[in-house]
Amino acid sequence: MYGFLWLISLGGLVTLMGFIEVKKGETECVDVKVIIPEVNSFIERADIDEMLLKNPGSLLGRKLHQIDIHAIENSLKANPYIEEAKVFADMDGVINIKIRQREPVLRVLNLTSQDFYIDRKGLKMPVSSNFTAHVLVANGYILEPFGNKVDTLRTSLARDLYKTALFIEGDTLWREQIEQMYVNQSGEIEMVPRVGNHQIVLGNADSLKIKFGNLLAFYKKALPAVGWDAYKTITIKYTNQVVCVKNVIDSTLATPVAKPLQAIKNETLNNIQDTVKTVTR
Repeated sequence: MYGFLWLISLGGLVTLMGFIEVKKGETECVDVKVIIPEVNSFIERADIDEMLLKNPGSLLGRKLHQIDIHAIENSLKANPYIEEAKVFADMDGVINIKIRQREPVLRVLNLTSQDFYIDRKGLKMPVSSNFTAHVLVANGYILEPFGNKVDTLRTSLARDLYKTALFIEGDTLWREQIEQMYVNQSGEIEMVPRVGNHQIVLGNADSLKIKFGNLLAFYKKALPAVGWDAYKTITIKYTNQVVCVKNVIDSTLATPVAKPLQAIKNETLNNIQDTVKTVTR
């Protein structure tokens, strides 16, 4: 009985598929619908229409069975701003195209003045003259090359910048506070904050959670007491201490002041050590 029922179901499926193929052979394309979820984006409907006209040409009036859906998908995905493209036809003669764009998390200006994005998946992509993504910017001594096409990251520094950008983008506080990254001559990552006249020396992308936890503790406990412009640099590249350089008007008097958290004696700052230890755990 079960075998008989499966045989009937299989026969019905074959009949239905045959009916669909006959219907596709008779139905012409009457419309092309394009779905681009993002409001502000690299790709507009006019760009999709232009790509379709180049390959495979106008779709309107063509029989559905003459339209190569997979070729259209591959043609669209060749665009550096398109991550995924799904194309399908319905029985009313409408070709539906759904686009998912690449999502940049960092814009990079390397040492040779090449300008490019790094997307959420860690791939390089070109900038666009039509749209500018509001993302974190990195510049300085960055040697990561760019061939004006979608490509993987080649250097460990670029991977550190990408990893740091992802971390910052995923935290509402740091997304608002950090507006730029800079790579110094030593290959260390520095960060420029929106609030405060200081540079934050991150170093590399190791132990990001601990480093930013230390910075948050320092922001909460130290800076409200001494002022947001009290230090020229705040170094968090060490996981067990924060090292600061005083922001002195007379440069001849400026002396680096290393302040390991466990050695701070000032009564106003006596809670920093316990706070950072808690964050580190």
